[in-house]
Amino acid sequence: MAGPLADDFGREVTGVRISLTDRCNFDCVYCHNEGLGDTRGPMEPSESEMSADDVVRFLEVVEGYGVDAVKFTGGEPMLRQDLEEIIERTPDSMEVSMTTNGTFLPGRAADLKAAGLDRVNVSQDALDPDDFAEVTKSGAYEKVLEGVKAAVDAGLDPVKLNMVVFTHTAGYVEEMVEHVADNEGLQLQLIQYMPELTGKPEWNVDIGRVHDWLAGKADRVEHREMHDRKRYFVGEASDDATGGMVEIVDPVENEEFCANCGRVRVTHEGYLKGCLNRNDDLRSMGEMTRAEIAETFEEVVANRVPYYGEYLIEGDDGEYELNEKYLGTPPAAD
Repeated sequence: MAGPLADDFGREVTGVRISLTDRCNFDCVYCHNEGLGDTRGPMEPSESEMSADDVVRFLEVVEGYGVDAVKFTGGEPMLRQDLEEIIERTPDSMEVSMTTNGTFLPGRAADLKAAGLDRVNVSQDALDPDDFAEVTKSGAYEKVLEGVKAAVDAGLDPVKLNMVVFTHTAGYVEEMVEHVADNEGLQLQLIQYMPELTGKPEWNVDIGRVHDWLAGKADRVEHREMHDRKRYFVGEASDDATGGMVEIVDPVENEEFCANCGRVRVTHEGYLKGCLNRNDDLRSMGEMTRAEIAETFEEVVANRVPYYGEYLIEGDDGEYELNEKYLGTPPAAD
């Protein structure tokens, strides 16, 4: 096995994030569909989705480049009825995780664990059914809670609850922090809202204030190597709480975050992209032969930009536009 590929900025790519479908049974107001925009359509599988064989072949190829972790995403990846098969066929050398809205975890969590899933992130933006419905446009609040419990019971813990922080949810952060501190097996991942991808800059909040609030509340703070993220441990000093860990994912105009990024993304249609925030560099893997996969993977890693805050910049009119430095990037393949 060769060592990991490194881009021009010295970042080794050791992880891949694969969207298995753009279908979803939720309609979250902040959704950017892995940076592709709102492309969701019919709930039936489309012919453009990569097959299980395609996904596994890709993973087998990049394993040879030192990739040792894969995260399956969507849309909602559990709409794939072959998800357990894909996970079971994933190379043993890889850590396997998944993001989901949790509604299909009851009845499947144990099978996913048995297939080789190591851990799961569940989107949960509020602890009140009405607030939850307002953000997700879904009435599945109770089913999500059931799914989180099923994941913990199946041994997919710690289960990370993903919460996007923007004007709709900022007021719910404190109770969510208390929730993970009071419930064993849960962690909280607060995700910075990305106005560039969703087209609603007025929904943005100052994530620095959330960091400051957590720093004052936490019993201790640690630094995680990936993205140099801070981990805030809360509730450990309380006799009434088990204690919980809270992490903030804050990539917007954050050079340090991008400087530690070692992940490449794959769209549900089999395109590779070097950054969540870029779609001009989408590269097709063609018929997805092993040679085509390898060639495309090498191209995408070589074409990564230093950080997307330099790639996509705010103009004088407040609109985001491409930095002219990167306008010569080759267009995506047809």
